[in-house]
Amino acid sequence: MHTIGLLGGMSWDSSATYYRIINEEVRRALGGHHCAKVVLVSLDFAEVRELQLRGAWDEAGALLADGAVRLEAAGADVVVLCTNLMHKVAPAIEAATALPLLHIADAVGARARELGADRVGLLGARWVMDDAFYRDRLREQWGIDVIVPDDDDRVLVDRVIFDELTTSRIEPESKRAYLGVIDRLESRGAQAIVLGCTEIGLLIGDADTEMPLIDSAQVHALAAVVAALGVATERRLAGAEG
Repeated sequence: MHTIGLLGGMSWDSSATYYRIINEEVRRALGGHHCAKVVLVSLDFAEVRELQLRGAWDEAGALLADGAVRLEAAGADVVVLCTNLMHKVAPAIEAATALPLLHIADAVGARARELGADRVGLLGARWVMDDAFYRDRLREQWGIDVIVPDDDDRVLVDRVIFDELTTSRIEPESKRAYLGVIDRLESRGAQAIVLGCTEIGLLIGDADTEMPLIDSAQVHALAAVVAALGVATERRLAGAEG
């Protein structure tokens, strides 16, 4: 079994989700008392958030790159960045270490392919929805067209993430609002909805809507398990994504 390096703390709520899913799936795959070999570097999200708001992406990249270097020194075999937004600085992380970085958009793209969805709606932080780094990867690597909410809905989605979900607040009214956004994306032709923030799965899940959901935290965590245990494990884990 390879050692998974989690680069988290953005927020810790979603990092805990990763840790739970990874260990549940390793136990499911191997049985008995098996659990994952994991090393974790957890950053102070307040520091990261301040860099985001300042647009200091080079500084943010250096901070996360340092975290990846520390994962490598601790014995990690692969880096799993437990956030969608901070994949904006993925090149800085990849340049800092010889370890492979499991890109979250690739896990999302693979799941969209499994669902037969070539047009997806994307919910996430405003930079994930507005900037090209995430949408372009899905289009160029996976042939998936991405549509995003309209201006007012993007403001709503981003506000709920940073004012509520990343501070451990789960509000029923926000769930209803998100489901309305999903309905509007479906009306524009979305075949599935990408929960492109690793905290959104704390708010909504498959039981809340008939639209297929691609929970980025879940599919990314499952990809980490496959990386740790090998491709032979992929079939045994497939049921967890259904």
